[in-house]
Amino acid sequence: MGVIQRFKDIMSANVNAVLDKAEDPEKMIDQYMRNLQDDLGKVKAETAAVMAEETRAKRELDECNQEVEKLQKYAEKAVAAGNDSDARLFLQKKQTVAAQQIALRQAYDSASANAAKMRQMHDKIVKDMENLNQRKAAIKAKVAAAKAQERVNQIGGSLKGVSNHMSAFDRMEEKANKMLDQANAMAELNEAGQEDSIEDLMSKYDDGSSSNVEDELAALKAKMSGKTEASEQTSGVEDELEALKAKLNTQ
Repeated sequence: MGVIQRFKDIMSANVNAVLDKAEDPEKMIDQYMRNLQDDLGKVKAETAAVMAEETRAKRELDECNQEVEKLQKYAEKAVAAGNDSDARLFLQKKQTVAAQQIALRQAYDSASANAAKMRQMHDKIVKDMENLNQRKAAIKAKVAAAKAQERVNQIGGSLKGVSNHMSAFDRMEEKANKMLDQANAMAELNEAGQEDSIEDLMSKYDDGSSSNVEDELAALKAKMSGKTEASEQTSGVEDELEALKAKLNTQ
């Protein structure tokens, strides 16, 4: 009876231990329920057969017991009637039936023990199924929550990468702002230098003191030119005077 050995294993198994070892508790508990349902059907069939054997053995034992009791009564009646030979025959028959009685009692005891085991297995499976049916929804809810948390954890890991990219983006933006500020500062310095040169050039022409200098320069040039002409005239007169003196001395 291989099914008996199998259900001895089932009876000794711990449902929680089976679920703990499962890779996917949700799938395993469904499979376990299907296995239990199949096993329950087999156990019922086996239990019915063993119980039928127990009933048959009990009936044969009861019939044997009745036969022993009947032979005992007939032997007593024969002794009471003073017919020892008949009593002797009844007692001999009783001994033969009594030998069968021992074998029938052993068969009944074995069948009764088997039936008790099968009923115990049946009740164990029924109880496990009731227990699992009560816990099934809770277990599946926990599995669903665990899977949801795993997805959240995975998304959280992805967000770390996004955070790193955002941080790098911020650094690049800061660097771009710094480059722009430096370029604007350089342009401002260059523009300031150009404005100073233009202003200096403009002041050269717009400043009143420069105009006075130019006027004074022109007057100086005119004065020097007049002195030169006077000097040239004075030199001519002196030459002419010297020539006249020389002429007079000769005469």
